[in-house]
Amino acid sequence: MTSLVLAALVFAFLHLGLAGTRLRDRAVAIYGEKAYRGAFSLASLVLLLWLILAYGRAPYLPIWGMLASWAPVMVVLMLPAMLLVVIGLATPNPTTVGQERQLEQPPRGIVRVTRHPFLTGVALWALLHLVGNGDLASLVFFACLAVVAVFGTVSIDAKRRRLMGEAAWAPFATRTSIIPFAAILAGRNQLSLAEIGVWRILGGLLAWGLALGAHGPLLGVSPL
Repeated sequence: MTSLVLAALVFAFLHLGLAGTRLRDRAVAIYGEKAYRGAFSLASLVLLLWLILAYGRAPYLPIWGMLASWAPVMVVLMLPAMLLVVIGLATPNPTTVGQERQLEQPPRGIVRVTRHPFLTGVALWALLHLVGNGDLASLVFFACLAVVAVFGTVSIDAKRRRLMGEAAWAPFATRTSIIPFAAILAGRNQLSLAEIGVWRILGGLLAWGLALGAHGPLLGVSPL
């Protein structure tokens, strides 16, 4: 359990205490953008693997225990989580590393719904599993991922505003929102399913179906 807690703290610090902060700006100024991105990606991958392995080795110490009644809720809500993750990864977005020039274009597709679809999907996925598992190791593991995903949206926004300038960032931020559908409900944008694309939606549905089918054989617990 100690290894899991340490891995969670280091992983959270990397993504919230370094990425998106002025420490990141200083590192880029010293080592260059490409070197920083390469080092950050490697460190992130190594820490994620450490976190997963530590979680797998941690003992099951129940807090409220597995909730059988939560399984149908998870099955249903994992669908929007997977759609957000898959569609978010497949959609050009100025909040994504290397796609900053998309800021010059009006928000399209899933970005109209939320400017951080991938992180929103990860946060929902993590919270669903945190509640459903109900043990100490899952609390540490999934809470870490949820916190990084939720506060990562704020960190990315701050970094983009700082690096791109308020004049470039403000119009995009005004027409979009972190919270899904907030900008649309406020009348600052409109939903366009055509822009999202049928193939992206089908990809999300396929990922959801595969996750449901493979969960039992791979992890030993079937959500069905």
